[in-house]
Amino acid sequence: MPNLRRSLTASPGAGNVDFEERVNFDRLRSYRLGRAAEAIERSDLGAVLVFDNNNIRYLTSTFVGEWTRDKLSRYAILTRTGELILWDFGSAALHNQLYAPWLKPENCLAAYTTMRGAVSSEVDLIPHAVEEIKDRLADAGVAGMPIGVDVVEPAMIFELGRQGLDVRDGQQVMLGAREIKSGDEIMLLSTAAGMVDGTYQDIVAALKPGVRENEIVALANKKLYELGSDDVESINAVSGERCSPHPHNFSDRLIRPGDQAFFDIMHSYNGYRTCYYRTFSVGSSTAPQRDAYTKARELIDAAIQAIKPGVSTDQVARLWPAAEEFNAGDERLAFGLQFGHGLGLALHERPIISRLVSLEHPMEIQEGMVFALETYWPATDGVSAARIEEEVVVTNDGAEVLTKFPAQELFVTNAY
Repeated sequence: MPNLRRSLTASPGAGNVDFEERVNFDRLRSYRLGRAAEAIERSDLGAVLVFDNNNIRYLTSTFVGEWTRDKLSRYAILTRTGELILWDFGSAALHNQLYAPWLKPENCLAAYTTMRGAVSSEVDLIPHAVEEIKDRLADAGVAGMPIGVDVVEPAMIFELGRQGLDVRDGQQVMLGAREIKSGDEIMLLSTAAGMVDGTYQDIVAALKPGVRENEIVALANKKLYELGSDDVESINAVSGERCSPHPHNFSDRLIRPGDQAFFDIMHSYNGYRTCYYRTFSVGSSTAPQRDAYTKARELIDAAIQAIKPGVSTDQVARLWPAAEEFNAGDERLAFGLQFGHGLGLALHERPIISRLVSLEHPMEIQEGMVFALETYWPATDGVSAARIEEEVVVTNDGAEVLTKFPAQELFVTNAY
């Protein structure tokens, strides 16, 4: 495993070199496959059948593109006997045979896909897919055992049952496998965060009266792809009166002098994602804006200081105020405002930290987990609000912060 300190602080460039230890992708593939195999072994499943792009990448280390995320057009199986089979989109199967030597060529197949039902059920593609899946399960010696499935078309679920397969929840097994990150994964997460550090530097320079929220979104997308991002999943840009309540999106709103504005940058580097808020005031700040920021900072600092192995998620959630204390209604309406969530190949992994779920269903925090902590506080002016987010790695000594752009005090951009 790479040196943990290097993993935590690294932002190595877009490639590997022969004169420094960076990400070892063979080691990364081996670690991920090993974690998944151990999770299956702990379950009663004979195999997992995955359609979720993140699970497919975790198992097979293949990637086609963001456009496949909602098509359910690729799928893979890992059996408890160690057989890994990937059904990919058309000619991508041939590409995998040529360029993914860690996969057996005979296990790189073209998928049967209806493109989320766009191909009529009368064509019988799904029955053919299930027949082929069953044949491979039999070849691997796990026929008759339950199979775990993650995110799937209803027609596929129905057909799996019609052909006699005992379908269970495979998403829980895969999320369990993905909880603890290796040094290589942490280095990729750190690099992804470093790319956002640089993007915020450009945002600070551009954030002035007359610019629109969507222009900042465009700037950030351009910068991240130039830096080597493989997917800018989403960028929230929220300013002025749109800050409270938090809409979780962006618009074409024109930013004006004295506005408070916050942004969330969600992208990935080699699949590993960020969720990274920062709040600014434009040109100048008011006392209510500064007070709201101070409160949001206090809440996130309290959580960071509490994080260490063995602490449970309810202990962290109790450090945050109930929804009524910041006029958010109830915990359902406040969900995602005082919040923690795992980061990895997906934006939301384990652990989830929220008063809505953690108080009655706590989870133990473990060394090697990586997650984001995010807090929110509305200003007394009725329109402004502060939003802060830090990504942390759980080490034996506590939480190490990966997100480096300054956030201890409210940052005023282009002050006048």
